[in-house]
Amino acid sequence: MVKFNMTWNRRYSLMSYARSSLWIVPVIALVTQIVLKRLAERLGSWMVSQGFYDLKTGFFALNPAEAHAFLDRIFTLALSSLVFTFGSLLVAIQVAGGQYTPRIIATTLLHDKVIRRIVGLFVVTLLWANRTMVQLGNSDVVPQFQVFLAAVLGLASLIAFMVLIDYAAKLLRPVSLVRRVSEQGLKVIESVYPNPTRNVAEAAIKRTWKLQSGRSRRTALHKLPAMKRGSPDRIIHHSGKSGIVLAVNLQMLVVEAKRAESIIEFVPQVGDFIAVGEPLFYLYGNAGAIDDRKLLALVALGSERTMEQDPMFSFRIEVDIALKALSPAINDPTTAVLAIDQLYRLLRMVGTRSLQTAEITDSAGQPRVVFRTPNWEDFVHITFREIRQCGAGSLQIVRRLRAMIINLTQTLPEHRHPALREELDLLDRAVAQNFMLPEDLALASIPDSQGLGGASHT
Repeated sequence: MVKFNMTWNRRYSLMSYARSSLWIVPVIALVTQIVLKRLAERLGSWMVSQGFYDLKTGFFALNPAEAHAFLDRIFTLALSSLVFTFGSLLVAIQVAGGQYTPRIIATTLLHDKVIRRIVGLFVVTLLWANRTMVQLGNSDVVPQFQVFLAAVLGLASLIAFMVLIDYAAKLLRPVSLVRRVSEQGLKVIESVYPNPTRNVAEAAIKRTWKLQSGRSRRTALHKLPAMKRGSPDRIIHHSGKSGIVLAVNLQMLVVEAKRAESIIEFVPQVGDFIAVGEPLFYLYGNAGAIDDRKLLALVALGSERTMEQDPMFSFRIEVDIALKALSPAINDPTTAVLAIDQLYRLLRMVGTRSLQTAEITDSAGQPRVVFRTPNWEDFVHITFREIRQCGAGSLQIVRRLRAMIINLTQTLPEHRHPALREELDLLDRAVAQNFMLPEDLALASIPDSQGLGGASHT
């Protein structure tokens, strides 16, 4: 008997592909329809045998010609809805990629559960009506119960189609897209940085993982001096195909490091591009006891960044939307302000979390894995620098950025302020260079959470 074991990175890649693939839902709907149709046919036969209804007078009491015409209408309705949905989705993908950012497609549109479930309903209705017409054939006996269920599915599909039109129109609005990205980003930030920051700057932290029955889970965070280990005893280089780091199985890395009584350092950050031959792991102490293949199987790579373990990616998408809105071809600073609103929301969450380089320890408190994540300055730079450079000449942008910086300075801990004050100084200098008229300069120097129209004169 051949035992098939799928490595963790292959399982992760498969699940990530399934979450962003629209064709999987119709296939599941096809299988579901086959099973439910067989069960419904048996139930209908049992109901007739028990005298619950008569084939000629029960339910709609349709004759064969009427039933066939009725089923044909339902089939046409489902097919038309399905074609229209996929056609509209292709147009939506083109519009979203052109006006917002291509990175919004896989993270938002293809992950939308409402669209996928409605498509599944259309497939079930289509196949149900077709199967019932085949079952009807040239027979004089009409399966009234099956026709009734087809009518229910047809009505549900019609309602779902109207809901889909309204839902898609609202989904493609800029405010909806930027908010969805922000919601996903907040979840990732909470998972990557689970502990709140203290009111002092921390040099480094360590994460303790308690190992129980072969399973690992994070239990606490403690302050720890920064690591100083010198040169690694062994370096594991990336082999196979080049790609972007999507996720790392930290629990199993801790298990492997503890088994070998060594320390494993993951060199890149999640979201980095790794070429073949680049260092992937640094090993310290008893490095020969670690199997390279086991460690390589604990790193998932892909062609495009995802949000699962990448707290910076939601910032990248929001900034890209703002930059596209500020481009000369589109020139829509109001949409850029909407993106800045969500960046403010994300950055405020990051500012309340502990962000330092992490040492992950085992249950005995021994350091086992070094796993780096972006720090506060990284988040501040990606939030402000590019938008300020592209939008320094827009009253809406500079006023909204100023209001954002002032609000964050007033609400976040003291050790977050230096990076924010630096951005405020850069903003002042950019405003002075772009607004030559004294009246415009005075207006551009007022903080305004709406961009233009909701100034706070404080």
